[in-house]
Amino acid sequence: MTDDAPATGLTELLARRFLTTDEARGEKVARWHARDRRTARENIADLVDAGSFVEYGRFVTAAQERRRPLAELVVEAPADGIIGGTATIDGRPCAVLSYDYLVMAGTQGMRGHRKSDRLIELVGRMGLPTVFFTEGGGGRPGDVDLPLVSALDVGSFALWGALEGVVPRIAVVSGRCFAGNAVLAGSADLRIATPDANLGMAGPAMIAGGGLGRFAAEEIGPVEVQAANGVLDVVVDDEEEAVAVVRRILGYLAGPVPSAGATTDPADLRTMLPANDREAFDVRPVVEALADPDSVTWLRASWARELVTAFARIDGIPLGVVANQSTHLAGALTAEASAKAADFLGLCERWGLPVLSLVDTPGFMVGPDAEEAGLVRHASRMVNAGARLTVPLVGVVLRRGYGLGAQAMLGGSTHRPLLTVAWPDAHLGAMGLEGAVRLSLAHELAALPEDEREEAVARHTAELRAHASALNVARVFEIDDVIDPAETRTVVAATLRAAAPR
Repeated sequence: MTDDAPATGLTELLARRFLTTDEARGEKVARWHARDRRTARENIADLVDAGSFVEYGRFVTAAQERRRPLAELVVEAPADGIIGGTATIDGRPCAVLSYDYLVMAGTQGMRGHRKSDRLIELVGRMGLPTVFFTEGGGGRPGDVDLPLVSALDVGSFALWGALEGVVPRIAVVSGRCFAGNAVLAGSADLRIATPDANLGMAGPAMIAGGGLGRFAAEEIGPVEVQAANGVLDVVVDDEEEAVAVVRRILGYLAGPVPSAGATTDPADLRTMLPANDREAFDVRPVVEALADPDSVTWLRASWARELVTAFARIDGIPLGVVANQSTHLAGALTAEASAKAADFLGLCERWGLPVLSLVDTPGFMVGPDAEEAGLVRHASRMVNAGARLTVPLVGVVLRRGYGLGAQAMLGGSTHRPLLTVAWPDAHLGAMGLEGAVRLSLAHELAALPEDEREEAVARHTAELRAHASALNVARVFEIDDVIDPAETRTVVAATLRAAAPR
């Protein structure tokens, strides 16, 4: 070996490394920026702590040397279109992967699959929360250097799916995300998307190839569709906000932080519910009043609006919040709301986050139309998910806690949570009070003259209201306490601090 050999090798290394950077493809990057988009490397740099990214497989090239010169592939297909490695985010270890749309439309190459196989396997071994920017067009048909027939033995999908419950996985979707890229996004625990995202199990070419018609990419799984059907968890304005939301969500997993105090005066909670308990109200301001300032992240806000789910902090403690929303279907639990709750409770269990349940529901939605949606199956899924919780659960009955729906909101029983309390004007019962009167006194009411029936219903309903009041329910110890709404934050935080840590 000559004296200048190490210098020559280092020179080649640095030159090849430069070819993997955004600076080496200035024209492509400029066009991408003109579309108000950030590159894969820019998103990663914004997400992770400076200098912490350890990249894997940066010198991999597309498996197309039988079709194209190697020198061309080195320049045009850096990292085979997928960038990945380990890093820290706000000082905590993580892994980050990102398809690179500037390389063959972010398609999944065979060597890129080997890289994702390797990284996903390492994620499991190292126990790293993982962020995956999944934009791309699915499998790439042009890789000819490797002997392939079906390529169905690719391991990334099974490896990624097997990480459910092992490490937290967050997918970020911008632009076009189809086929295999969409499956990776869909298999994550959470999906964050920008308004320009299109998410589908197949892109235009595959749909047309299947004889199903010709569609523009923008017609396939747009954000407004995928948010309304529950596929997307959070919709943000742009990639910059997506990165900020990822950091906030990962921050919940870091555990308690010093309390930032209440968002509003806790006494404000006393007047947040309407005096008429049949009047609908937006429960989200209640959640925000209970939570620390700027700590709430709403999830699946456009799907099953009769139920609200969110991450938040209360007195510095991270937790999940599930709450009935009376502005939609009076807060009744539909099949979709039940599925939303079951998914959310399962997520909190996997991520080790305690749950606060704010109850204001007439129960499960009933009737032939409700059953057509598979209510029995989804309602039972919700009950099962609550009953299986090992993370702390605290229940607060805000106003109405009726029937099996209220029980499902409380893990299956008012005695299932670590603490179940009610606000002073709440009522609990096996079903809605007026309905209970009409059902139980059907024969007596039928015997009355018609002009006396409604007066009798009102009188008996008032009697039942007194019997079903929160204080009377607490008197027979079906719930643990009735509290001043202003005490809610303090009571919830004290209970969660008393719970044994996971």
